[in-house]
Amino acid sequence: METPVKYMFLLAFLFSMTIAGLNGVVGTGYYYGPCGKHDIEKEAEKLEPCAYAAQHRRAPVSEQCCTVMEKKVKNPACLCAVLFSQTAYNAGVRPEIAVSIPKRCNIADRPVGYKCGGTTFQ
Repeated sequence: METPVKYMFLLAFLFSMTIAGLNGVVGTGYYYGPCGKHDIEKEAEKLEPCAYAAQHRRAPVSEQCCTVMEKKVKNPACLCAVLFSQTAYNAGVRPEIAVSIPKRCNIADRPVGYKCGGTTFQ
């Protein structure tokens, strides 16, 4: 009579560990930040062609900057994190000006109205 009870406990233990393991695998997706597995500081380095345009509101925006920005606006949360990164800060990027770059590049699918810190994408 004791043997079936031991197997029941073993089975219950294995079942609960399986459930816990599956929850752990699903839960690890929350470990990553707004840019997924990509490092925000490295993503900020990719926006180097936009540095001058992100500092001066009336500065012309280069074609290279617009090409990079067109890729970045597809994930506005990541772009926002990049604009407030230490790398962007060190480069002199002003987020309140940088959010105007997609409009200045005439990007049709830009995140109009998306809140980024204290500013909003135009």
